[in-house]
Amino acid sequence: MHTKEDEVMTVDDLRDELDDLKSLVNTLLTIIMEEADGIQNSAAPSLVDTPRRGYCM
Repeated sequence: MHTKEDEVMTVDDLRDELDDLKSLVNTLLTIIMEEADGIQNSAAPSLVDTPRRGYCM
């Protein structure tokens, strides 16, 4: 049978896991945002001999 102490330990474990997941999501969002503005900071390769408009990467 589960005791109150077991439930508290489980809740603490879940909180730790939630904190880890929040950190992971923040890291992934940061990476996505850096990729999105890659053209602006010259990190993304440029397409040569293509029209300035009308193409999609």
